[in-house]
Amino acid sequence: MTDALLVVDDGTEIAYHRWAPDAGVRAHPVPVVLQHGFSANTMVDWAGPGTVAALTAVGRTVVGVDARGHGRSQKSPDPRRYGEPRMARDLRAVIDLLGAPEVDLVGYSMGAIVSLLVAAEEPRVRRLVVGGVGAGVVEVGGVDTRVLPNNMLAEALLADDPSSLPPEVAGMRTFAESVGADLPSLAAQARAVHTGGVELARITARTLVIAGDQDPLAVRPDVLADAIPDARLVLVAGDHGIVGSSPAFRTAVADFLQD
Repeated sequence: MTDALLVVDDGTEIAYHRWAPDAGVRAHPVPVVLQHGFSANTMVDWAGPGTVAALTAVGRTVVGVDARGHGRSQKSPDPRRYGEPRMARDLRAVIDLLGAPEVDLVGYSMGAIVSLLVAAEEPRVRRLVVGGVGAGVVEVGGVDTRVLPNNMLAEALLADDPSSLPPEVAGMRTFAESVGADLPSLAAQARAVHTGGVELARITARTLVIAGDQDPLAVRPDVLADAIPDARLVLVAGDHGIVGSSPAFRTAVADFLQD
């Protein structure tokens, strides 16, 4: 693995991580780019659970991007520096840097919104996988804030006494602290969460929507799959933690991206 930083147009440093295909495996020409979910990072969502290893084992070059405010990318408590459209511009800058004529793109939760925004504007996306989102993308315009109100989440991340938090946000705060996330940066992203919609009809990539059958943030994922011209849906057992806990999730991703 190699790590690097890219300074994007507003001066923010974006970290990305690159893995080569496993030795002795025939290399696939199309790299896979991974975008993690809110409060996580490349290592937490993709490397640790084994998704990266599953892809390099079948010959893929893998690039994981730490979203601004997350992982090793630059932090800021200013909501004006966040939002999924801003992260989509960062992601496209990394894709530009790769210089590949095509990429396969995988995003989860917040990263799914970022990836959908990129795929709606970027013809270089050959195949697209989005997980952890459902009808909210169509009906709310982004991550389903009906289930997890963004202002409530921001306040929870900054609360002096996390023991008093309601359970729907206490778990998010605990997870963020467990992975060493920067809480002011996460609160800033929560306040900037995208609700402006995605032009799903413009996506030309063959697409896979993956959802956990018990994920409250990905209810009615068929609504999302039906709104994307060339998409199909896979349900796997589990809640919003499937990205890290489900071998079925990793298998679905790797299988879909293979020719």
